[in-house]
Amino acid sequence: MANLHDIVQWCNQTLKANEFKDYAPNGLQIEGKSKVNKIVCAVTASEDAIDAAIAQQADALLVHHGYFWKGEPYPITGMRGNRIKKLIQNNISLIAYHLPLDAHPVLGNNAAIAELIGLQDLEALDPTEKHPIGNIGYLDQALSPEQFKERLQAVFDFSVLHLACDKALIQKVGFCTGGAQDFIDKAAQENCDAYISGEVSERTFYQAKELGVHYFACGHHATERYGVQRLAQAITKQFSIEAEYFELNNPI
Repeated sequence: MANLHDIVQWCNQTLKANEFKDYAPNGLQIEGKSKVNKIVCAVTASEDAIDAAIAQQADALLVHHGYFWKGEPYPITGMRGNRIKKLIQNNISLIAYHLPLDAHPVLGNNAAIAELIGLQDLEALDPTEKHPIGNIGYLDQALSPEQFKERLQAVFDFSVLHLACDKALIQKVGFCTGGAQDFIDKAAQENCDAYISGEVSERTFYQAKELGVHYFACGHHATERYGVQRLAQAITKQFSIEAEYFELNNPI
């Protein structure tokens, strides 16, 4: 059993959470029990994830997508109110890390998918960022767009959407998990052959074609399954507590 605030402090320091300008607060969002014996982790703090934490008698829910996003209404009502009520009534803490969990060079979402895809010699997608939330990596052997799409579908278990350009081979790849489709501009500036993110917009079709960068939409959820699991595993080693991953296969 570990102290809740010791866990949060360790995570904040490990992820350098205070060095990020983010869209939601990172760290402890809802305070529950002071002692933690078990954590459930999930990509998003949905009602299903909360119900799983309750069913597994967890003391904390660790997520990538928490609450209190910039621009959200202040009243705690409706869907979000129901979620928060369940957490408070069951004395379960909510811990969330957004950009810090994308960017971490070992535990982060981007680091994880680079390993899974086989991208090496990682660089920052934007060299001006202190903690890059996007990266560039290199395949050890150039692949055709069709071969690369097959690899991505196998890795993410997702129906990958490929927006093509006229390049015949892919070796230099830019990537940023989640909803970072507009970083394709940065990938083009860095002369990438392809760019990977989770979601896609109508404009992305034209950007890929006109910028000369193959775009692969691999799923917001599918590309961000990994950071919370890596962080939860690191917490279990540091504090000798239990952790379980809850998967709700969001097709977006």
